[in-house]
Amino acid sequence: MFLINDTTLRDGEQAPYVAFNTQEKLDIAQKLFKAGADELEVGIPAMGKKEQDDLKEILALNLPIRVMSWNRATMSDLEASMKCGLKAVDLSIPVSDILIDVKFKGHKEKLLRQLETVVLEAKKENLFVCIGGEDSSRANLKFLEEIMSLGKNLGANRFRYCDTIGTLTPHKTYENIKSLSSLDLLDIEMHTHNDFGMATANAISGFEAGAISANTTVIGLGERAGNASFEQVLMSLTRLFGKKVQIDSDNLKSLVQAVGLASNRRIDTNLPIVGENIFSHESGIHVNGMMKSKSSYEPFTPNEVGLKRYFPIGKHSGTSTLDYHLKTLGINYPDKNTLQKILPRIREIVTNRKKVLDSKELKELYLCSLDI
Repeated sequence: MFLINDTTLRDGEQAPYVAFNTQEKLDIAQKLFKAGADELEVGIPAMGKKEQDDLKEILALNLPIRVMSWNRATMSDLEASMKCGLKAVDLSIPVSDILIDVKFKGHKEKLLRQLETVVLEAKKENLFVCIGGEDSSRANLKFLEEIMSLGKNLGANRFRYCDTIGTLTPHKTYENIKSLSSLDLLDIEMHTHNDFGMATANAISGFEAGAISANTTVIGLGERAGNASFEQVLMSLTRLFGKKVQIDSDNLKSLVQAVGLASNRRIDTNLPIVGENIFSHESGIHVNGMMKSKSSYEPFTPNEVGLKRYFPIGKHSGTSTLDYHLKTLGINYPDKNTLQKILPRIREIVTNRKKVLDSKELKELYLCSLDI
């Protein structure tokens, strides 16, 4: 079982300079469900009345998936979540010595007793409880085992393993999650950050090691360098791990555009899965292969993610690209020698002006070369 618990509306909105209004939150929540999210983490009730009102409106959508809030493991935070009508909560505690010193002055026993009190109250109210281990990747594994064992005894449902400052590698992730999942205490959820560019890889490695869930954000939005990307994890699970999801390209594209607009973030053209240019083939060798088989140099099709395929006429183009474009303009049998002859000129033009040729420019260059 592979679950995506998307936290765009919580950790994603914690990205610097990002703030979603109520309508944007409602729109993103619905689009996440349509695009394939299994669960949503939608905010922090302890922030106050406006946040609570927004959460109530999201709950009023009656989406047929679990909707969760983020909380410190305190009674006041839990009460704020219950006041909203939430039936699932993440209760966060620091688990590394560094953060326990900062937040509990090093008193682990105090931390554990506080966690016990809050979890018991949450379970008394029949809530789904995820214990969020803040800074798990810098914590002692034995201490994590102690917390997970306590959580199981209290009736908690899941443990969130947080790589809070993004220092994990895929290999280390696998080792740690394999060790914890083999204990058979609580289901494990990955929460990974992208400070070294490995958030998605670490999330996937966690799945390989036995985690059942991962937090994601659309376009990797989040604190500092962001989180594991929703679209990257979704496609990886679907195409590489056999997760049964019918991806609707229109829904996915609409979601990405909505989050990009609401967060005022540019969608880079080479962004995996959703970047506009990821199906653009310029290399002559690649284009030649693509003309023979569309699976030559693409792991999935543009249609699956709402994009289009392009063969730009650039510095690295070969005669296959030129032949393709001329045929689209009605020149059905371009002269091969002429195509070969104009390649150096094309490379010179593109290099000097830093811009590819369009089809009409190619046709003009080709016809002029025929006259020589």
